Amino acid sequence: MTRPAYPNDPAIDEAAAPAQALSARALVRAVRWRSGLSQAEFARAFHIDVDRITALEQGEVRPDAALTAYLRVIDHAPGVVREALDRAGL
Repeated sequence: MTRPAYPNDPAIDEAAAPAQALSARALVRAVRWRSGLSQAEFARAFHIDVDRITALEQGEVRPDAALTAYLRVIDHAPGVVREALDRAGL
């Protein structure tokens, strides 16, 4: 079985859905890239350790299921996530 060929890298293709990402590294990069935020800004905005974002994007570590789900929610509704974090006082 061969992997489908993607003409564009999901990590930088604005139209690529997170489910199309070929790796955890690509998923993290794609979500952050679409947010328009730097690593530090993304980490601060969504309360994720910046060193973890860096390690994820470099492929040094993989996100667990909870972080993967959180990233997909951020990608789908970043404003809702920010509002929820604000309401929680975070």
